[in-house]
Amino acid sequence: MEKLIKKHAEKIRFGLVGAINTALDFGVLLLLVKIFKFSTIGGNYISTSIALIFSFFANKKFTFKNNNKTQARQFIVFLAITLVGLWILQPLVIGGVEFMISGIALNSSVELLIEKLFATLVSLIWNYLMYRKFVFKD
Repeated sequence: MEKLIKKHAEKIRFGLVGAINTALDFGVLLLLVKIFKFSTIGGNYISTSIALIFSFFANKKFTFKNNNKTQARQFIVFLAITLVGLWILQPLVIGGVEFMISGIALNSSVELLIEKLFATLVSLIWNYLMYRKFVFKD
């Protein structure tokens, strides 16, 4: 078990950063909307921006242990990769899964959850592979 954990330590750290990042996004959004009375859209822009910045630095330092000093270039590439995952891959996967399960009699909420789950999984894999290859390469 220890050998397996050591072999996949970077992936485990990536998952941990993702979980913390998601909690940060949701927590800031709730705080802004419920306590400070921001609109949902405005709060979401701020919470996702904070989460995105956290994600960059946490992945750079903790996940990939990258000491490259060209942070501006890294951040631009990180942002481009992340946005491709969110704005291109996720909608494509959601549409594809929607098409594949459209004949099954499912509750629309369950259908949406299944579609988003697959889309999130694809973008998670995309992000990890692209960050490793293009952003935080050794």
